[in-house]
Amino acid sequence: MTPPAAPPPDLIDQLLADWRRERPDLDAGAMAVAGRVLHLGRLLEVRADECLKPLELSYTELDLLATLRRSGVPFRLSPTELRQSVLLTSGAMTACLNRLQARGLIRREPDPGDGRSLFAVLTAKGVKLAERAIALRFEQARRAVAGLDADEQAQLAGLLRKLGQGMAAD
Repeated sequence: MTPPAAPPPDLIDQLLADWRRERPDLDAGAMAVAGRVLHLGRLLEVRADECLKPLELSYTELDLLATLRRSGVPFRLSPTELRQSVLLTSGAMTACLNRLQARGLIRREPDPGDGRSLFAVLTAKGVKLAERAIALRFEQARRAVAGLDADEQAQLAGLLRKLGQGMAAD
């Protein structure tokens, strides 16, 4: 049995070759991982935005809707709870919540324990759109990793988890 062929060189391979030529004193090995993770992150976000265009949603808007949806009934979270589950700054999250509220996808309810705070709550319209968008997003993610078999996907997920945990510990 012959071993599988190595994948063809990619953009990151070219960047690393350039740095080895220009700055051979630098150890560019870590960039083989970090560069690919950054590049893939951008590609995945662009593709996520593209798959959500028919629903007139951005990836960040879906992030908020999905966070509320997966919180379970009554699909309501405080700003602090939302911030802990999304990758947005406080200001960006507020702007995104305002857009979702203007579209009737969420409503804001006062927090009985803190009059200064407003819960974000999915509306029925928001739940319906979130369900459709999540299905599209999961299918898009499935297609994105289709070049890897199930074992490779599990191995990569584990390695990325380990990398993230190591970085969080720094």
